[in-house]
Amino acid sequence: MPMRIEDISTELRLDSDGIYVAGGASDVSYAPHGHEDCYGVEDRSFWFRHRNRCICSVVKNNPYPAGALLDIGGGNGYVAQALASEGHEVVLLEPGSTGARNAKLRRGLQHVVCATIEDAGFRPQSFSALGMFDVIEHINHDRAFLEQVSGLLKPGGRLYLTVPCHQWLWSQADAHAGHFRRHTRNSLESLLDAAFRIDYLGFYFRPLVLPQYLLRALPYKLGLNRNSLLSTESEHGAGRGMAFDIIDILLRSEFRRIAAGKSIGFGASALVAATLKG
Repeated sequence: MPMRIEDISTELRLDSDGIYVAGGASDVSYAPHGHEDCYGVEDRSFWFRHRNRCICSVVKNNPYPAGALLDIGGGNGYVAQALASEGHEVVLLEPGSTGARNAKLRRGLQHVVCATIEDAGFRPQSFSALGMFDVIEHINHDRAFLEQVSGLLKPGGRLYLTVPCHQWLWSQADAHAGHFRRHTRNSLESLLDAAFRIDYLGFYFRPLVLPQYLLRALPYKLGLNRNSLLSTESEHGAGRGMAFDIIDILLRSEFRRIAAGKSIGFGASALVAATLKG
């Protein structure tokens, strides 16, 4: 039976655009123009395209119980749209009005909620899975947040994460995006240990490690680009040229390994699938 938002929350109401809304403001650190900037490049970007393919493969290889997946901080709905196209029932939760409107009106997602977790008022055990795709690094008190949202999962429910990795890759791009940290395998294991059992933890975007270090992190450490940033288009690989083509080829090889269920030991970002502890 399809999910009805009205059955899992009494705090949400439909607005004139068909988006479920509640009062309150977001406590997530994110650049205010980020969603509109990203929407313009998502469909043309090898970065977003590769991330979607990898996320969908990890979800397929590590399935969750029957029910809906809550995409927390789902932005413009780029990931949610890909998951929905593969048959998943997805509820997108986005506190920013620009992202929520893009997800509903431009991407056509069925269930879009413009609210924070707190204001949405979802009942406990409403979802079979949670997705946080490049979200947790925007939350200062991430451990407390994960413990809070774990109560939304049904027994045996799954959590799917993507995060940027390695603090030595920190640059102005991270500060500009509103990140609090970049992760490692150890930090992810420590973060999840209280409520989740990790089923899959692997890295991806391995071909981007050296370019990110040379073009972003090293100049930042040397104080050479504190007042300059690559455009969102260049940052996420929506440009054209031989360099982009080579990286795209390398990423396809990486994707085949992830799709086969293999865990890659090093990369600029990480993918996680974890099960709620009983």
